[in-house]
Amino acid sequence: MIFGVDEAGRGPLAGPVVAAAVLLCKPRPSGLDDSKKLSAARRAALEETIKRRCQWAVGIVDVDDIDRLNIFGATMLAMTRAVEGLCAKIGSDPTEVLVDGNMTPAGRRSEWRWNARAIVGGDALEPCISAASIIAKEHRDRMMCEAAQQHQHYGWERNKGYGTPDHLAALRLHGPTPLHRKSFAPVSQMLLL
Repeated sequence: MIFGVDEAGRGPLAGPVVAAAVLLCKPRPSGLDDSKKLSAARRAALEETIKRRCQWAVGIVDVDDIDRLNIFGATMLAMTRAVEGLCAKIGSDPTEVLVDGNMTPAGRRSEWRWNARAIVGGDALEPCISAASIIAKEHRDRMMCEAAQQHQHYGWERNKGYGTPDHLAALRLHGPTPLHRKSFAPVSQMLLL
């Protein structure tokens, strides 16, 4: 009963941060790796397999909470929500939660009650974290593609809210949207102008 946890969306200027928790099935899906190392087609195929065969949940923290908590606090909350969701789904707590990175929500979120271990580079080392990285990235990418339909100037269907040259140019021209993180530079500087 080991859950893998990873997040997507710590660095972008816009959109939520999304975490996923995954309990792998047996046999586990083959070809799991860090979502950033996989092609879009391979990620999509693995996401479908993971969702069909394994147990999973996502935790989402929106822009207002990112600005209120800071991105680190928001990431810890998203991870906590993902694990809570997976526990509720399967009706049981894990024996351990493996978290990608160098910190876990243990001691940082009062709701966190599980034994946790941080693994630097875990999304490439631990298959359950790899699966979580795929679910989180695919889920967040879809959210940003949907948001791009309402906010067409920013290229979110391509850049997913990251500060690419086209996104920054649109931000200078059109200003921030409600989905932009007001606590992130350069959005915060534009709000001061």
